[in-house]
Amino acid sequence: MKDFLLEIFRWWHGQTWGTRLWIWRRGELVGTDEMGNSYYQDRKENRRYVTYNGVADASKIAAEWHGWIHFRTDVVPSDVKYVPRAWEKPHEQNLTGTAAAYRPDGSMLSKGERPRVTGDYKAWSPE
Repeated sequence: MKDFLLEIFRWWHGQTWGTRLWIWRRGELVGTDEMGNSYYQDRKENRRYVTYNGVADASKIAAEWHGWIHFRTDVVPSDVKYVPRAWEKPHEQNLTGTAAAYRPDGSMLSKGERPRVTGDYKAWSPE
């Protein structure tokens, strides 16, 4: 019961009830990825959907599914064996807005001090 109520009142953490109903009526499951996301294709229109496992975060779309969901290819990744390229990295959660976010040197939120000006900058002043 708790999960049911959380799903209604925290709709931004996943799919809405309208999306769930639409996919149930018109969608066809074409596959899932290693993160637990499910991918659907509309039976009548040329639309593609993803339902996220957990919090809805567009960066959680797996590399092999990214091209399919954005209509770059019509080959469903679950139909072929995907081999990641050497330069592809595993997914990392987007940490923007959290305490673990990247803060470069000189940022007011980072520790340490801002680097001294090296003299290659000249402030503008009106004449």
